[in-house]
Amino acid sequence: MGIIPDRYLKELFKGVRSKWAEHDARPMGGWLALSPLLVFLCVYLVSSVLANDFYKIPISASFLIASIYAIAICRGKTLEQRIAVFSDGAGNKNVLLMIWIFVLAGAFAATAKEIGAIDATVNLALRILPGKLLYAGLFLASCFISMSIGTSVGTIVALVPVAAGIAEELAAGGSTGVFSSPAFITAIIVGGSFFGDNLSFISDTTIAATRTQDVSMADKFNVNLRIVGPAAIVVTVIYIFLGSSVAVSPEGGPIEWIKLIPYILVIALAISGMNVTAVLTIGLAVNAGIGLIGGSMDWTGFLQSIGSGISGMGDLIIVTMLAGGMLEVIRENGGIDFIVKGLTKGIKGRRGAELSIAALVSMANLCTANNTIAIITTGRIAKDITKRFGLDPRKTASILDTFSCLIQGLIPYGAQLLMAAGLAGISTITIISHLYYPFVMGAFALLAIFFRLPRKYS
Repeated sequence: MGIIPDRYLKELFKGVRSKWAEHDARPMGGWLALSPLLVFLCVYLVSSVLANDFYKIPISASFLIASIYAIAICRGKTLEQRIAVFSDGAGNKNVLLMIWIFVLAGAFAATAKEIGAIDATVNLALRILPGKLLYAGLFLASCFISMSIGTSVGTIVALVPVAAGIAEELAAGGSTGVFSSPAFITAIIVGGSFFGDNLSFISDTTIAATRTQDVSMADKFNVNLRIVGPAAIVVTVIYIFLGSSVAVSPEGGPIEWIKLIPYILVIALAISGMNVTAVLTIGLAVNAGIGLIGGSMDWTGFLQSIGSGISGMGDLIIVTMLAGGMLEVIRENGGIDFIVKGLTKGIKGRRGAELSIAALVSMANLCTANNTIAIITTGRIAKDITKRFGLDPRKTASILDTFSCLIQGLIPYGAQLLMAAGLAGISTITIISHLYYPFVMGAFALLAIFFRLPRKYS
């Protein structure tokens, strides 16, 4: 028997455990909840700057460090529970659906390249859009296709491989410099893809924005177009100007029309409203038929192309899962709630109300990496702000959609940029550095808030 009776020791340890559990269960501070996102940005950006090379630092490594940190700082849960929260986010149905799209897109792109579909499409594009109108034509084509199919991801899948091929042709023709690089050409497609994602009647962001604000799609489109339409015109003029400086106008090789079928079919089926996974599966089957019948590849070569295409998406898949898990931990710890409370407590006047809605959906998008989810998360709060300050719900819907698309186009861990980078074989940061449309769109959206435009809806 010790000096202190066992029963007293038990009571003492019980009290210590109780105090510790009480401390651990306290709500996490807002900035602490958001800190994993800051850790990721610091690790990736600072490391890239120090290395003077954005290609050298794997984005997956940065996300792994941030994810470990997110799990470590989580309060009120055992290690097993923390890992379970992370796993729920990594295995979220939206994340898994995106992974399926990545797998099929990689397989489709690789097999299309193997049969010569990319070369054929590039040759056609160079014939139709030579010289000065090449850049503007690519931008307008991506705007039209994204408007038709309602998805930026689908547009990127269809056009980025073509953009990469055009960049190669420009280089082969002797055109050098930043404005002929794969990153620049890819950025043209990515920028245009967000035009349709923002405006299309069948876009999930449009559906989410109009449903949360109880407005018609036609009314939202009318307001939205008045804000971002001028932005698209400005960017088109910029691309015409930049295209005029292209020293070389490659003519391309002969057009093999049968090899254009995969891309034409993918675009047509997407426009018809078919599910993107079904579209890519059919495209893959058509690639197989053209390649096997035409003799450009045998069955073994077809399977090898599928394998290499999927393998090329490996890093992208890992990043998507890590980001999904980390962002779920941020949400669980109250990071999004913290943002909502912070941005809504000091609103003054209509301009302030509209700016708070813009900031609200932007911050939510940073924390979810999904513009549709960001709109759904903040839609009800935005509706309350709209009623309280007498805003026009049609403009509110436009603000939600526009700023969510703006942020989605600028985050290096967003699905669109990851997809484009994977297909083009470049860094997401290099694409962002050449993006024009999202920045110009954001500038026009802010001007619409500050100057109360359009007048009818402000």
